[in-house]
Amino acid sequence: MDARALFDLLGDSDTLTVVCHNNPDPDCLASALALGRIAVAAGIDEYDIYYSGEISHQQNRAFVNLLDIDLSRFDEAAVRDRDPGDLLAFVDHSKPGANNEVPDDVAVDIVFDHHPAEDVQARFVDHREDVGATATILTEYVRELDVEVDETLATGLLFAIRRETLGFLRGVTVEEYDAAAYLHECVDEDLLHRLSVPSISSATVDAIADAIANRSVTGSLLVSHVGRTSERDALPQAADYLATLEGVDTAIVFGIVDDDIHLSARTTDARVNVGEVLEAAFDDVGSAGGHSEMAGGEIPLGIFADYADDGPPLVDIVERVVTHRLYDALNVDEEDDR
Repeated sequence: MDARALFDLLGDSDTLTVVCHNNPDPDCLASALALGRIAVAAGIDEYDIYYSGEISHQQNRAFVNLLDIDLSRFDEAAVRDRDPGDLLAFVDHSKPGANNEVPDDVAVDIVFDHHPAEDVQARFVDHREDVGATATILTEYVRELDVEVDETLATGLLFAIRRETLGFLRGVTVEEYDAAAYLHECVDEDLLHRLSVPSISSATVDAIADAIANRSVTGSLLVSHVGRTSERDALPQAADYLATLEGVDTAIVFGIVDDDIHLSARTTDARVNVGEVLEAAFDDVGSAGGHSEMAGGEIPLGIFADYADDGPPLVDIVERVVTHRLYDALNVDEEDDR
């Protein structure tokens, strides 16, 4: 970690544009907020946080609303037509065009990320796959640079770390505990509680119910789908829930959202790296990958597009193809479903 190099880079610049990944979660949003605060401390008067996709998960919406985070919809011109003193930063993702709408020929100045990636290019990079959350990394910089930590920033970062590590149970390292201890004294505990228990929409409940009803289990592997849904963020919630089913070590849930197939995977099996599984299964047709214990993917409907308005036939075809690819990547015999 070279916090002073980051501070100097920001101090020599005029503006900062932070681009979140598609459908940003608390880890991404809190990290963007923290980087913005560091920029202000370094002398930058103006910074913007852009996002694309949707903020649909109830916890993500609550996070933005309760912390009053100022977000703007992604603007390609703002990242492409930059003056030399205008910096572009990625937080919780690392490459143009990968889980973001930034053109792949746009140069990035600053990257903070903990997701697996190769050949990350930027003027300043802190990419640590062994850390449990990007918010953990940004907390280290805030602490090292003695940036003022108010209740909003402390609560946002601590909630992001807790959420990303599933309450310090998934992918957690000693760095997460150190960061939490540092942030704790400044946290608004009432706000933290409100972020942790937001209301859930009936559509999300319906999607999770569909995942439960459509589940198939082979050994300790569970695969399910929710059909068509507007609730993209119900998929990871369903995967988290189904992974707790007795006898299940790995849960993968997918569904059709608009013109894409979205997947979410969870595992507690040390023999299975779900990030590599999803990448092996779908890297040739979409974007998929993640950590050993949690991963996700997004696949354009592509050859299924002609069936987009046919309802059940499309869902049936997608189910067969996606399930076959998953079983093949996991070397599982589909005939053993129970």
